[in-house]
Amino acid sequence: MKPLEGVKIVDLTTYLAAPTTVRVLGEWGADCIKIESAKGDPARTQGAVFNMPYTDDENLAFDVANMNKRFITLNLKSEKGLEIAYKLLSEADVFVTNTRTKSLVKLGLDYETLKEKFPKLIFAQVLGYGEFGPEKDSAGFDVTCYMARGGVFGTTVNKGDAPMIPTNGFGDFQVSMSLASGICAALYQREKTGKGDKVTVGLHHAAVFALSTGVISAQYGNQYPKSRLEVVNPFNNVYRSKDQKWVVICCPEYDRDYEKIFTLLGRDDMVGNPKYMKCDDINANGLNHEVVGALDEAFAQLTRDEIMSMFKGADLACEAAYEPVDMYTDEQVWANDIIRKIPYPSGERCMPTNPVSFNNMGRPEFAIGGSQGAQTVEIMKHLGYGDAEIEEALASGAAEAEKKLKKL
Repeated sequence: MKPLEGVKIVDLTTYLAAPTTVRVLGEWGADCIKIESAKGDPARTQGAVFNMPYTDDENLAFDVANMNKRFITLNLKSEKGLEIAYKLLSEADVFVTNTRTKSLVKLGLDYETLKEKFPKLIFAQVLGYGEFGPEKDSAGFDVTCYMARGGVFGTTVNKGDAPMIPTNGFGDFQVSMSLASGICAALYQREKTGKGDKVTVGLHHAAVFALSTGVISAQYGNQYPKSRLEVVNPFNNVYRSKDQKWVVICCPEYDRDYEKIFTLLGRDDMVGNPKYMKCDDINANGLNHEVVGALDEAFAQLTRDEIMSMFKGADLACEAAYEPVDMYTDEQVWANDIIRKIPYPSGERCMPTNPVSFNNMGRPEFAIGGSQGAQTVEIMKHLGYGDAEIEEALASGAAEAEKKLKKL
């Protein structure tokens, strides 16, 4: 049995963080219905941004956040459309949205309104900057709220360089798992109290939490951003190989591993050199960059595979800085179902799975695709609407039947 079987979720989401939350809950067994407006979730046409196709049959940019769902199209600004939404919510356990609060108020779908109508409903919302403060109603995406305001760009950059260029949704996907955990906690609480709750996760807040070590240490003078030439421990650093690939070594016990590492790398000039053997000494004397320079020279003589073989063979923590294409042939990825191959018209395509596993459930199933409004009629019939009333709703624009995607 899947852990969330029997749980019903109504999804009013766009783009990545909030819809991915529902995708994950669907993998865990929840019955998920996504409401879209007539223009649809803009993510349906984001394939072009990622250099991928976007059709009804093959749209990974949309599927990554919207698998395991049924789709209904409603005009929530119309009386009939809102009535249908309320009927859906009357059966639901959870309502998930990333619509800004001021817009939800106008629609009659804000927390205060829904709490009165449906006391057992769990209201879950992804926010940009949180519920309070001067930015609470500001527009935002993960690149602005999470990466920029949350400190990721300014903290993780190699000092003197431009901020990194992350994959789209880097913060979104982390936020989705945070909201999923909050929803599960609220469901557990409801079992004991019989009452719903409001669960929110802000992109801004999530990023600051992810940077906790930097946030707490900066107040003691641990400055960010850092330069890789000035790191406290040169054995916790990134280095470039002969074949222009990055590797990461993480050997926190510098004094213990000093002789072992430089012997392994064949740097006899560094072996036994008292000038560099103690981590406290190199920091006190500002010699970090000299040790990093020696390591740079040594690693530049070796390919990534040679470095990996050498360090792993010596039981020293080291890893290749993988790029997405490297993951496609990684045995560890396939052994742990980290990526799944899914059939599409152009062939099997790789799709990451969510990182939480349940022993009793086994590997999750994926229901991919789904045209806009594909289940509008089916869902309305389930809610008790007759054929004539459904036809009237479709004719008035309060609801829309299946609509195929057209490339812009």
